[in-house]
Amino acid sequence: MSRLARSSPPFVYIAAKATGGRSLGVRQARSARALAEQLRRDRLILLRSWQLPAFLASERKLTLKDHAQLNDQLAQLVARGVPLVEALEVTEQTVRPAAQPIVAQIRERVGAGMGFAEACNSTGVFDTVTIAVYKGAERTGDLAGACKQLALNARRTLAVKGKAATLMIYPSIVLTIGVAVALVMVAWIVPKIGNALAQTGVPLPAYTKVMVAVGMWIRANALLLLLAAMCAAFAGVVWRKTLGVIALHGARHVPLLKDVLLAQESSRFFSVMAAMTRTAVPLADALGVAVHAVHHPDLRKQLTTLRTRLVEGGLLRRLIDEVTTWNLATRRLLIAAERAGDLESAFEGLADDMSAEVDRKSARMLAAFEPLLLVLLFAMIGSLLLSIMIPIMNASSQAF
Repeated sequence: MSRLARSSPPFVYIAAKATGGRSLGVRQARSARALAEQLRRDRLILLRSWQLPAFLASERKLTLKDHAQLNDQLAQLVARGVPLVEALEVTEQTVRPAAQPIVAQIRERVGAGMGFAEACNSTGVFDTVTIAVYKGAERTGDLAGACKQLALNARRTLAVKGKAATLMIYPSIVLTIGVAVALVMVAWIVPKIGNALAQTGVPLPAYTKVMVAVGMWIRANALLLLLAAMCAAFAGVVWRKTLGVIALHGARHVPLLKDVLLAQESSRFFSVMAAMTRTAVPLADALGVAVHAVHHPDLRKQLTTLRTRLVEGGLLRRLIDEVTTWNLATRRLLIAAERAGDLESAFEGLADDMSAEVDRKSARMLAAFEPLLLVLLFAMIGSLLLSIMIPIMNASSQAF
């Protein structure tokens, strides 16, 4: 948990609204006085508050939307010559309430003479890439440009994540409906029809008997299965990070999907490099930070090797050609940009190109997955239908 979270216990409060009425809620603040100040900014008057145990405090963090909003607002204000402390005060009013205490802490520490990058780092909610960009901006005096680039990177990452989420919606809905229909059929329809056929003297195939037995077992142990499902859901929430790592590792070996994941990782890397080079961070240092934003094992290994050899005196254009995870066109573009001394524009352009590539590869993968989903649905539901249809057809043939 961050230092900010430890210093801000939760409070249950009752406040009066400016328009009349009362408001009941829970917020984290350093003290009751700080809580009253927070509520005052939201046009609320604190009437009474109760401090809760510190262990109930949730971890403070900034979402990608918070990062985009914070940096976008700072870029606009600082570029117009607004002093940083005043810019942070205005920004504090524009971010969502949960992020306001973080911005307030940054503003207070900057006002006390602390550097902006150091103040952000002290909150414990900014990643190493963001802190490195802020430090570079303080050296070059281009904080507005750095904030603008970080806001662009955050919105680009949000767009890529949104595309990935949209990509998974269709298969998830289809599979959920398919599993639900199959469960209803195997638990109620198949046993009912199978027992009715058995009572009329129709011989049931072994497969139908198995499906009837499975359905009867599910109906007899419905509460046990429900409890097991709830336990599995709870375990999934508790170990979601571990399960996510395992799922991501498996996804990198799935045809088509692995290309989408590589394009996402490349887009993230080029976005970070564009932000770092804009603030005049040396290339080797920028690579050392940007590599931490890459989770693809092959790409990360090759980029780490590139940086190590670059520090040892290797020629960049030759080292780029050894990053075989990228296609030839990407490597040639980077080599041409390195010769022209315009890597910043190349990184920015490649970040946009990779985002567009995610769109194209996602659409291609979804088009390929649709027939597979139909086959899977037939395997689930069609097999259950066959367990009913086979004995019916056998009875009809015997009748004639």
